Amino acid sequence: MGKKFITDIVCPIILAVILALLINKFLIFKVEVPTSSMEPTIKVGEKFLVTKVYNFNNLKRGDIIVFKNKEKNEIMIKRLIGLPGDEIDVRGNELYINGQFIQEDYVKNPDGFFGEFKVPEGKYFFLGDNRKNSADSRYWEDPYIPKEDIKGEAQLRIYPIREFGSIK
Repeated sequence: MGKKFITDIVCPIILAVILALLINKFLIFKVEVPTSSMEPTIKVGEKFLVTKVYNFNNLKRGDIIVFKNKEKNEIMIKRLIGLPGDEIDVRGNELYINGQFIQEDYVKNPDGFFGEFKVPEGKYFFLGDNRKNSADSRYWEDPYIPKEDIKGEAQLRIYPIREFGSIK
C-alpha cells in the first residue's frame, strides 16, 4: 500500500498544488473589489479573475486594470485612461485625451473635477468610474503608475454568480 499510495494519491496532489501555484504566479489570479470607486461597473465585494500583463503594448484605454499603488500601499482596480505620452485634460464632467473628447458612458457619478496631466513614458493614468467616490490618479501625489506596478487586467467576474461574465 505504501508505494502505490504515494504514486497514485500523493504525487498527483503535490503536482496539482504546484501547478495551481504556478498558474497563480504567472498567468491568472483572483481579486476582490474593496471599494465603490468603480460603481456601477463593479460593485464592492465582487470577485474577478485577472490575467497577468506581460505585453504592455496590448493595454488599451478603457481596460480595467489591477495595480499596486505604492503611495497608498494598496492593490487597486481602476479604469486605464492615460497611456505613456498622453495629455489628459479633465474639464468638469468631460474628459479629453490628446485634445480629443472621450465619451465615457460608464461614468454615472461625475464630480466636476478640473485638471491637466501629461503621462510620462513607462507610466499610466487611472480613474475610477464612480468619479465622486474614487481616490484615483487625480488625487495622488504622484498621479502616474509605473508599468512594473501593473499586475493584470480584470477579465471575468466570478462572483456573484448571477453576474458571472466578462466586464468592460
